[in-house]
Amino acid sequence: MSILRKILLILLAVLLAVQVPFVYRRYKISELDSRIRQLSADRTADYRPEFTEYKGVMHVHTFLGGHSTGAFEELIGAANANDLDFVLMTEHYENAYDTSALTLNGTYGKTLFVNGQEVDTNDGGRFLLLPGSPESPSFAKLDSKAFLDKIHSEGRIAVNNYPDRNRSGVTGFDGIEAYSLHINFKRANVFAAVGDVLWSFKSYPETTIASYLRRNDEYLAMYDKVAAGQRLLLTAGADAHSNKGYYLFADDEGNKHLGFKVDPYETIFRVVRMHVLLESGTPLTRESIIEALRRGRTFVGFDVLGDTAGFRFWAESGSDRRIMGDEIAIGAGLKLLAATPQPSRMVVLRNGEKIAEFPNMASISLNITESGTYRVEAYLDRLGEPFDKAPWIMSNPIYVR
Repeated sequence: MSILRKILLILLAVLLAVQVPFVYRRYKISELDSRIRQLSADRTADYRPEFTEYKGVMHVHTFLGGHSTGAFEELIGAANANDLDFVLMTEHYENAYDTSALTLNGTYGKTLFVNGQEVDTNDGGRFLLLPGSPESPSFAKLDSKAFLDKIHSEGRIAVNNYPDRNRSGVTGFDGIEAYSLHINFKRANVFAAVGDVLWSFKSYPETTIASYLRRNDEYLAMYDKVAAGQRLLLTAGADAHSNKGYYLFADDEGNKHLGFKVDPYETIFRVVRMHVLLESGTPLTRESIIEALRRGRTFVGFDVLGDTAGFRFWAESGSDRRIMGDEIAIGAGLKLLAATPQPSRMVVLRNGEKIAEFPNMASISLNITESGTYRVEAYLDRLGEPFDKAPWIMSNPIYVR
């Protein structure tokens, strides 16, 4: 046998050996996909007639902000195909034109779009602004406090989506993006991700993404620290751009051949969602969605692991009943209750510290004797690792005063 042939055989053997972990990963991802479907078949939701639940996504970009290639047609089609009730746009601002005026705003098909923006301040603050403002370029000249004072005087809300960059120490914002799909991906192992894209993504796109979900301990700790002292919205962002595509041939007219996109809107919109509760009879509008967010009447659902619609978290004291985002007075007989649409491990936190844990339960009740900021996280341990550490549901708090 010639030396060249030996070298080629060795290279071939090495190439095949390198693929073995990814073949195994594909098998594990297909198993995960089956388990998710099996668990979802047992789903039962505890709906409350006094509220109507709407699902949507937050933190979405298109070509307007310069960081995406996503077109309106693709975005609308993806939102409608996923039966989303709302999409909260967060276009990057541009100095030459008002992206909040040019982005989608209103109902297209079955989905309401809200024209928000992602803006900066001069002390490191970055915020998701709802609704957007024609003055957004000038906010980069303001410090965070001046920015927040201005937008609050105009009835807008701001969610701090990079709390680790906040140098000012200002805490007057309306919420924190405690989970970002974009940041989650940036922390993934690049070598493993490339292999999964080549071997698993085409057959199991959402489940492949789900296998990388992790709890953002750092951002949640920041959230809990601030929320212990003020009312604070907890959100999760898709940070959808639809701009990660790889093609062998493309032209300036936008035609692309022999390739694929790993973050199309339609796929990303199935991973993490915001679920908003409106009082029954309240129409779904830009104003009602923003007001519900302001009040914290919302929860985060990683719906890729199973539909989270129907989750409820509330407090009762005698005849007094309050839900997420509300305050309730401390007193005898006060209890917190939660229900998930399928059995899960529910963790109750007070000011960020775990105070109780209930394994494999569909509903829980906990007597409360201390004031504090209480919220719930639910985990689907039955899916196996890493979902004993990656939450399925994250509630907004109830404030016991």
